[in-house]
Amino acid sequence: MTERTSSPPAKKAAVIAAAMVVLVGCEGEEPPPPASTPEGLGEVTIGADGVQEVTLQTQDDYLFTPATFTVAPGPVRLTLVNVAEQMTHNLEFTDDELPQPVDAGIPVLAPGEEKTIEFEATAPGDYPFTCTFHLQLGQVGTMTVSG
Repeated sequence: MTERTSSPPAKKAAVIAAAMVVLVGCEGEEPPPPASTPEGLGEVTIGADGVQEVTLQTQDDYLFTPATFTVAPGPVRLTLVNVAEQMTHNLEFTDDELPQPVDAGIPVLAPGEEKTIEFEATAPGDYPFTCTFHLQLGQVGTMTVSG
């Protein structure tokens, strides 16, 4: 019985042929759709009590989803949902030059938790907020109060 071995060029040709089959088989497949904001996130609605309501989400990718939203002057109910599997987040308004929403902020939100805060949006302008735990990684957003 003789053992048959392929020479290195034959092995290389077989690998290239297999790769070509895989590439041809992938032709015509649609790429996955781009990630989008889950339905309802960032959409400002009016609650039964007349308060503006908005929900944001955090996850393990150091982002707020969505990172921006716009409200009118008046009462706001903001819910932050942390769907992260590992990361703890927070939300803090950060611009000391603008009048900040009184007591607005969420100091700690563990994975799987959600918290709702209420505050008064008073003066029109852009109000930056951040996750202070992940500011260096770019986890920032902006609430715009329309004029």
